[in-house]
Amino acid sequence: MSTISVIEPATEEVMAEVSEAGAEDVDAAVSRAKAAFPAWRAMGPADRSKLLHALADALTDKHEELSVLEARNAGKPIANARGEIGMVAECFRYYAGGVERLTGKTIPVAGGVDMTFREPMGVIGMITPWNFPLVIASWKVAPALAAANTIVLKPAALTPLTAIELEKIALDAGLPEGVLNVVPGPGSVCGQRLVEHPDVAKIAFTGSTEVGAGIARGAAGTIKRVTLELGGKSANVVFADADIEQAARSAPFAVFDNSGQDCCARSRIMVERPALDDFLAALKETVEAMKVGDPLDETTVMGPLISAGHRETVASFVPDDAPVAIRGSAPGGRGYWFPPTVLSPVSNDDRAAREEIFGPVAAVIPFEGEDEAVRLANDTIYGLSGSIWTRDGAKALRMARAIDTGVLSINSNSSVRVSTPFGGFKQSGMGRELGPDAMEHYTEVKNVYYATEGS
Repeated sequence: MSTISVIEPATEEVMAEVSEAGAEDVDAAVSRAKAAFPAWRAMGPADRSKLLHALADALTDKHEELSVLEARNAGKPIANARGEIGMVAECFRYYAGGVERLTGKTIPVAGGVDMTFREPMGVIGMITPWNFPLVIASWKVAPALAAANTIVLKPAALTPLTAIELEKIALDAGLPEGVLNVVPGPGSVCGQRLVEHPDVAKIAFTGSTEVGAGIARGAAGTIKRVTLELGGKSANVVFADADIEQAARSAPFAVFDNSGQDCCARSRIMVERPALDDFLAALKETVEAMKVGDPLDETTVMGPLISAGHRETVASFVPDDAPVAIRGSAPGGRGYWFPPTVLSPVSNDDRAAREEIFGPVAAVIPFEGEDEAVRLANDTIYGLSGSIWTRDGAKALRMARAIDTGVLSINSNSSVRVSTPFGGFKQSGMGRELGPDAMEHYTEVKNVYYATEGS
């Protein structure tokens, strides 16, 4: 049997060996999920809600154990990992409360009554990334289970450990066999088989835009539904009338959080020219103070990159002649380290401003006035996230309406909450996760007309 050697990015050591799933394992998992679906669908909403609450309780009980596992496997600071695992439990609890609120409508018509039902789709295939392994899995698993679907989850081969634990915890919490199945293996094999499998009703995917496009093409063969949460190149727009100190203190964490390995990273820092020098001075102080190091050290704010190959990719965006304005520190020795780096000035046409780097590299782009800010912010194939910094409330709302992106923050870099929708415009994806709408994305609308007069 083939195995996956799971590497700890901070040490480059093997931390676990995991059985590698193949296409036949995916087929077996889909069969289990298909067999479990009728009973899970027929379960009363209150009983399904109780099981999801029990799973949330079990995740809370395992909070520290899962946090340490996630920090080691994904290379994220332990404080971040704790926050993410907390959100995982919160996500299951939120959707446990939504089971009995997934309702249809009655529609006035002549000659009878018309009603709609939200019906579960069946077996959902889920393909999740390595950057936020368990929390992004929960964004998909929790609403899909709440809507009475069954699941086959393929975690990233680099970070499968917490997903494997999730399956065990779910069984221990009382979820029936076959409702949640985890198949760790390569995307080219396991992911592809999920996309092709005729018994999989929908694919929910988070990852790169390139891979997402391939999944959409593959899903078309069986008219599968898809939710795609893809890449980003988000703008952090700082006007001269903003609180420059606050914006500069916040901006590094909008890019360098999770070592920049975040589709929401606001890696295009757009600064109005009159504020540019003051902003860069404050930014330098914050970046140079960031501690990069051991993920299990409580004082660490940025860990390593996920792999040696990914570090090479990130480094390609900072060649010897790059306009490096600010560079933080990073450990030497073993581990996939890369220092937080700010390039300035950068044109919006430069490669560092066009492509998703997925690493701790920010590009500072000067602009003149509101119209140019909108033009530059929208001059990208992506539209996932972003921020606007200004004390002018009317300007903030004008900008928020004009920027083509799915999730925006004003005077903040906070993007994600369990109770609010998340997703992108343009090539950043389709569909929405989180919030009350997510459950609807795991259902089909059925319309029923009941004649009460004549035939």
